[in-house]
Amino acid sequence: MSRDPVDANFLFTLGELQRLVRAYADRQAARYGITRAQWAVLAKVERFEGMKQTELAEQMEMQPITLTRLIDRLCDSGWIERRSDDTDRRVNRLYLRKAGRVLLGKMNGLKTEITATALEGISPADAQRLLTQLETVKENVRNAIADAEDDARKEQRYG
Repeated sequence: MSRDPVDANFLFTLGELQRLVRAYADRQAARYGITRAQWAVLAKVERFEGMKQTELAEQMEMQPITLTRLIDRLCDSGWIERRSDDTDRRVNRLYLRKAGRVLLGKMNGLKTEITATALEGISPADAQRLLTQLETVKENVRNAIADAEDDARKEQRYG
């Protein structure tokens, strides 16, 4: 029984692509003394400055202890800071420091470089089409997960 080439290769290719891009981004980020994971945290804090550590862990789908260690390193490097919440002293909110903003400015150039390397030989129109198609794939999978969770809840309720 022969399988469709897309069926045989799609998930493997996506997984391999993700692994390679992560490895390449890690190597390139190391030029600036940062890891890809630290870079991701900095970028998220920049976008949602003042967010709680717990919210960031949830958004990044990380265990709180893993994120805490990353944040400790980022604070020690002077790139972000924790501030106590005004209404709940147990809560830490995260803010980018000036050095973090400078670093992210450099990292934006690196992001452009990595993207250009990955898309070399692909026309801008095809790259945009690819991005749109990948967004559709992402939404399809997100919807499938939500549907499966709904089905599981119904099954628990109605047995």
